[in-house]
Amino acid sequence: MSESLQRRLTPRHITFMALGMCIGAGLFLGSASTIRLAGPSVLFAYMFGGAMIFIIMRALGEMAAHEPIAGSFSAYAHKYLGPFAGYLTGWNYWILMMGVGIAESTAVGIYMKAWFPESPQWIWAFGSVAMIGGLNLMAVKVYGELEFWFALIKVLTVVLMIAGGAAIIWLGWGNGGHPVGLSNLWTHGGWFPNGITGTVLALPVLVFSFGGIETIGMAAAEATHPERTIPRAVNSVIWRILIFYVGALFVIMAIYPWNELDANSSPFVSTFARLGIPQAAGLINFVVITAALSSFNSTTFSGSRMLHSLASKGQAPAAMGRLSAHGVPVRGVLVTLVFLLLGVLMNYLIPGRIFGMMMSILAFNTVWTWGMVLIAHWCFRRQQTEALAFRLRCWPLSSVVCLAFLAFVLVMLGYSADTRVALYLGVAWIGLLTVAYQLSGVRQRMALANASPLP
Repeated sequence: MSESLQRRLTPRHITFMALGMCIGAGLFLGSASTIRLAGPSVLFAYMFGGAMIFIIMRALGEMAAHEPIAGSFSAYAHKYLGPFAGYLTGWNYWILMMGVGIAESTAVGIYMKAWFPESPQWIWAFGSVAMIGGLNLMAVKVYGELEFWFALIKVLTVVLMIAGGAAIIWLGWGNGGHPVGLSNLWTHGGWFPNGITGTVLALPVLVFSFGGIETIGMAAAEATHPERTIPRAVNSVIWRILIFYVGALFVIMAIYPWNELDANSSPFVSTFARLGIPQAAGLINFVVITAALSSFNSTTFSGSRMLHSLASKGQAPAAMGRLSAHGVPVRGVLVTLVFLLLGVLMNYLIPGRIFGMMMSILAFNTVWTWGMVLIAHWCFRRQQTEALAFRLRCWPLSSVVCLAFLAFVLVMLGYSADTRVALYLGVAWIGLLTVAYQLSGVRQRMALANASPLP
């Protein structure tokens, strides 16, 4: 048995892990609905949201490069804010990973039915759980290598779409040799066709497109030379994601009037079809399945590592902290997979509702995780006396602005009827964890009292 997690993840692995979590079905299939909400101004919303996420990642990267420990932000919350904060953050993140994993395994089932319409959805969901589970039981380097290739497929698809779209815009490919130009960006109601309100309403939706980027912190304990790997990954990933998201949406809205996009179809399919690729629908279906498997792979990794971290602090069963000879928390992976199998059952019982249901209730958990990163970093910085090689610039002003932004997102969750359930369930979940924490403390005190010798 290994005594500690193995440092086998290279900068290449960690960079593409974060890219794999962030570039998913939301970009390939959900981008049209976000565009319909804000129009071309969605570009500004993505840039502003990306700036806020960059602040969060610099804060997390600063702590991870200085203290590359298992559990990442949960461990930092435990150390700098107290055991209760670490407990809440760790278990909240684990349930977030379970929800995302169920949603992604459901996505695999939905997209496979496009090729095999007669097959039941739950079979493909079960197959994805079995495949990803088996891969996560292997050495961490196997996981990192697989995630690299998963993410690379998505990255190449986005790059090809941007390049092909640019050829349509400036060279007239697929348009009879007549360049489309950029006028579609402002001739259908201007940059803000739905006013500032439309842009503001889009912020909570698009921010969660960046969800999963915190995987960089979770991987720090298994990174080679984390003092160099983590800063490099943090600095490069956010810019690449912004280029991919903003670049892809820029091209899409330049080619097609924003108000004519079908919210139920992928603009990627339309763009590739326009370039003369008749297999565009099948190609994008393959890429989206890969995207879902990639995100599912990362959620299983992150969930098992969070259980390992919680167990090391006595906040989860001790068995979750045991490692295999390859340094893998096997029991943490298995427990994570058992809960992910609930998604298979849900795909059997309510196949048509599960994906939207899971994605609508996870918003609160994401905001909580990012908020705890910033608060823990604030306490970390106040206690830090030695010089740091990797620092969050303009602190504390940058943290204050970002915390205000996250508070605004919570307000917007309550404002919209479609997302209000996330706020209700999130508060209820935190209340349930609080009760569980208090009860575990009572049991520990009773056990100590019973074990103490009588006077």
